[in-house]
Amino acid sequence: MFTGIILRHGSPQPVFLLLFLLNALFFLCFVTSSHETELQILMSFKSSIQSSKPNVFSSWNQANSHCNFTGIVCSDGSVSEINLASKALVGTLPFDSICELQMLKKISVESNLLHGIISDDLKKCKNLKYLDLGGNSFTGSVPDLSTLNKLEYLNLNASGISGAFPWKSLENLTELTFLSVGDNLLEKSKFPLEVLKLSNLSWLYLTNCSITGNIPIGIGNLTKLGNLELSDNHLTGEIPKDIVHLQRLWQLELYDNFLSGKIPVGFGNLTNLEYFDASNNQLEGDLSQITSSLKSLSSLQLFQNKLSGTIPEELGELKSLKELSLYGNMLTGPLPQKLGSYGGMDYIDVSDNSLSGSIPPDMCKNNHMTDFLLLNNSFTGTIPETYANCSSMIRFRASRNSLSGVVPSGLWSLPNLQIIDLSMNHLEGSITSDIGKAKSLAQIFLSKNQFSGELPLEISEASSLVSIELDSNQISGQIPDTIGNLKKLTTLNLNMNNVSGVIPYSISSCVSLNGINFAGNSLSGEIPVGIGSLLTLNSLNLSSNKLSGEIPSSLSAQRLSLLDLSNNQLSGPIPDSLAISAYKDGFMGNPQLCSQILENFKPCSFESGGSRRIRTLVLCLIAALMVIAVSLCYILFLKLKQDKFEKPVLKTNSWDIKQYHLLNFNQSEIINGIKAENLIGKGGSGNVYRVVLKSGEEFAVKHIWTSNPSDRGSYRSTSAMLKRSSSEYDAEVATLSSIRHVNVVKLYCSITSEDKYAYTCKVTEKSDVYSFGVVLMELVTGKRPIEAEFGESKDIVYWVCSNMRSKEEALELVDSTIAKHSREDAMKVLRIAALCTAKIPSSRPSMRMVVQMLEEADPCALTNIVITHD
Repeated sequence: MFTGIILRHGSPQPVFLLLFLLNALFFLCFVTSSHETELQILMSFKSSIQSSKPNVFSSWNQANSHCNFTGIVCSDGSVSEINLASKALVGTLPFDSICELQMLKKISVESNLLHGIISDDLKKCKNLKYLDLGGNSFTGSVPDLSTLNKLEYLNLNASGISGAFPWKSLENLTELTFLSVGDNLLEKSKFPLEVLKLSNLSWLYLTNCSITGNIPIGIGNLTKLGNLELSDNHLTGEIPKDIVHLQRLWQLELYDNFLSGKIPVGFGNLTNLEYFDASNNQLEGDLSQITSSLKSLSSLQLFQNKLSGTIPEELGELKSLKELSLYGNMLTGPLPQKLGSYGGMDYIDVSDNSLSGSIPPDMCKNNHMTDFLLLNNSFTGTIPETYANCSSMIRFRASRNSLSGVVPSGLWSLPNLQIIDLSMNHLEGSITSDIGKAKSLAQIFLSKNQFSGELPLEISEASSLVSIELDSNQISGQIPDTIGNLKKLTTLNLNMNNVSGVIPYSISSCVSLNGINFAGNSLSGEIPVGIGSLLTLNSLNLSSNKLSGEIPSSLSAQRLSLLDLSNNQLSGPIPDSLAISAYKDGFMGNPQLCSQILENFKPCSFESGGSRRIRTLVLCLIAALMVIAVSLCYILFLKLKQDKFEKPVLKTNSWDIKQYHLLNFNQSEIINGIKAENLIGKGGSGNVYRVVLKSGEEFAVKHIWTSNPSDRGSYRSTSAMLKRSSSEYDAEVATLSSIRHVNVVKLYCSITSEDKYAYTCKVTEKSDVYSFGVVLMELVTGKRPIEAEFGESKDIVYWVCSNMRSKEEALELVDSTIAKHSREDAMKVLRIAALCTAKIPSSRPSMRMVVQMLEEADPCALTNIVITHD
């Protein structure tokens, strides 16, 4: 039975209109449902991922169309691309929901912090053409990829994947043009033959993915390849001959493998090749296949192989060549003289070969060259003048050759030069004064040449210098007095030259020095005492000179691995701390030296006038200290007796605590511990209490009182105990909080109230050496520990140490009441005081060493001692 509507021709057609409306309604419902599904998928994606960049997901909300979400691209209303590369994403990718996006063609989430596994649900993304998961932290192996047969771009480089890679599944991915799975810890496997079937590949990156065996014949069938990288694997055998068929190749990277054999015949056919790196292999033969037909070649890296023969002259015809590294081979003959003549080079390194001839003059044409490395060859002739204008140069190294002549003067002052290494040649002339302009110069290696003349004063203006090695030359004149300006200098070798004059006192300002070698010169005068203040000094060789005077006792503070003062004109006692077998040979050849410890040295006479004067001073100092100690004990006895009847009372409110380290207590525990039975000592500025916390930790608490002596007896009043001028307190706390030393207590916090800085210190040991140094400073300078002239928040230690840069300044510190003929001796005592108060633990001497240094100071005897008593 047929049922319908019969219409007259030309009349309206309601049936077709009805069908159209029904279809439109159905499509609208389908689209609406599809959009709602995609929205939910994307919101699920968002719930699995986080980003430290606040704007990444700000648009991802249900008020917006999902096609307007950041990183989402839609086609015909459906999601086709997810582009969220380098968005600082953290989390796991929900492939189970992502692959429900039926029209999804691209996933790009590289360079994030994604983790977790790449699940097997990835196989459902059957329409994918572009997949980039590189630069993440995924774990586990990659699932089978055979269903992704539309894939054109696959990047899993440095994605974190491991285990066995599904090479077999690549057979189906015949549309691939880009394949990168390198830099992952994959299981070892032979070169995947499945790759040879991917004839559309233009990019193949399999570097560092545990491939073993040979590069197979057939690689030459991938004729669309532009980039082939197989470096850092375990490849063996020869470079396949058919590789020369890859005429679109612009980059070939084979470095860090075990490849052998020769560079294939016909290699010059790769006319588009720009970068060739087969370094660190076992390639043999010559470079005859590197011909001028490689007209695009920009970088040639074949270092650390077994190549031999000469470098073809044709290499100099490669107009695009900017980088040449052939070091560590067995190459002979000259460098092509036209190298760089067309446009200059960026760097050259042909070190450790047997090359000869002259240096090509034009390699720094256009001022782009940064590295000139020709070490350990047999080059002859002079250094071309053209390199004196090479302002881009950073490293200029041609040591261990047979170069001669004078170094072009402008080379010393190149503005970016960091190292100049010309040692072991036959170069002559002098270091010119324009070296002071070389503000970047860090290392000068000129050993074993024929350089002459004086060291220019301007060398001290090259403030970046770290190493100066000029040994075995003909350098004459004096060491510049301004050498102390080189604060970064660690090595100074001038041995085996003709240097004369004295060792400048300013050398003690080269605070980074760890090695000094002036052996085999004509230096005279005394060894500067300040050398002993070089805290990092490890090696000191002053042998075979004309040095006189005594060995400075300050050297006792050093722990030198080498000390050689032999064959000089030194006299007097060898300091006991240096009189050890390791240093014995370093004192030989000085007939006037004596020692009570070392054999083969004459014993020192303790009946000499100098020794008697030393002992007189030491005895006087000890006696004075004993008198002071007895007096303090008596005062302490009286105070302790008084304390039995007096107990300090402290308010517990309005306290302010300022911490310098992490604390695990509150101020009430400290305040409650300040009581007479916890008193452990008294000083000029307050009492010290031993406070035991609930945790069992012990702290020393200093309770500051007024500086007015009349107030000290009435310390029942908190105000009287804590009232003090802020400048005095600031000076003391600034000193304590800045010092980190085994002999100085560690300042933990300060607690103050409206009544004014108690402060808390953890109990430690060995403050006697530092304190004794302060006492010596007071005796020599006639100053109190804190004086207004020292400056705000400064004490006597800072004042003395900052004014001992020269002998003249040090003399100004000596008390004016000390007779002029005794000031030199007082200055020696002051230097000992400076060592006692040094901030670095390793440089502060023991008390035994202090006494020994005072004995060696050899001051004038005290001819008259008058004691008056009021």
